Amino acid sequence: MNINLVKKEALDEIDKAKNLKDIEQIFKKYLSKKGKITLILRTLKNLPENKKALMGKKANELKNLLKKVLEEKNIQFSTKGQKDGLVKKWIDVTAPGIKTPQGHLHPITQVKQQIEEIFQSMGFSISEGPEIETEYYNFDALNVPKDHPARDMWDTFWIKEIKSSPQRSKLLLRTHTSPVQARYMETHNPPLRVIVPGRCFRYEATDASHDVQFHQIEGLMVDKNISLANLKGLLEHFMKRLYGESVVTRWQPSYFPFVEPGLELLMRCEVCKGKGCSTCGNGWIEVIPCGMVHPNVFKAVGYNPKNWQGFAFGMGLDRLTMMKYKINDIRLLYSGDLRFLNQF
Repeated sequence: MNINLVKKEALDEIDKAKNLKDIEQIFKKYLSKKGKITLILRTLKNLPENKKALMGKKANELKNLLKKVLEEKNIQFSTKGQKDGLVKKWIDVTAPGIKTPQGHLHPITQVKQQIEEIFQSMGFSISEGPEIETEYYNFDALNVPKDHPARDMWDTFWIKEIKSSPQRSKLLLRTHTSPVQARYMETHNPPLRVIVPGRCFRYEATDASHDVQFHQIEGLMVDKNISLANLKGLLEHFMKRLYGESVVTRWQPSYFPFVEPGLELLMRCEVCKGKGCSTCGNGWIEVIPCGMVHPNVFKAVGYNPKNWQGFAFGMGLDRLTMMKYKINDIRLLYSGDLRFLNQF
């Protein structure tokens, strides 16, 4: 085997190598146990003594040369690979980041906060009450006597009593936030202004504008010389603050045991613009039942109705939200469907 030809062949292959894999193949071809240099060294024993020393010297020199050249190439390719990797992994810290998905407020919560801000700007404070209520505060303290037909106005979820723990008053899921007005007046002296946001429950069939759970914001104002004009002026001002000056409203008389006289504030349906649809029926939707606080309610909480007057209202937060965002079905608000909720 001609050493000079092997040397030329090996150096040419090393020069043409393109990556570490090529270098590894060249090493195996020439310097491994079965490589060409090893074979040359093994055949030296068959040569005459005068040629054996010369060929052995040349073979070892070639072996060392190839090791050196291959090592240099190996370092060269390794360094280049590291640089390429750094380029690929390099991060521009000044570039805008990718925003991670974040939650946001439910549309009911958004409108609730807007309403609270409006009433707080008019001097109202905010209070809360229990969702599991007693029959006394839900009905009796609000001038709804036992076995009175007026109780049929609210389809109530009653809570089963535990015989081993008898209740002073039957428990229920509150049907409105009005019980909190009685609780609040028991612990606060007039004059007062308060709103009470909260969730309510009624055992009734669901449709586009009714559900078994909903939200109300109870409002109460007690002072001397409060009249129906104050009530109407305040609520009309509120509606314009929430919906803008173009909002269309109207009043109609109604009946509620805890107010006298009783009224309902209706607004033109924003879904159909008053034409009539499945949400409103006839183009109008009732959003705020209200009226002057009945004297019997004042008596139940220890107020003298001869000295104090007041009005109360219980606006349907879900319906106000539907009108705000033109939502045609209340059930969408409780569906948990992100395709719907992500629009707000």
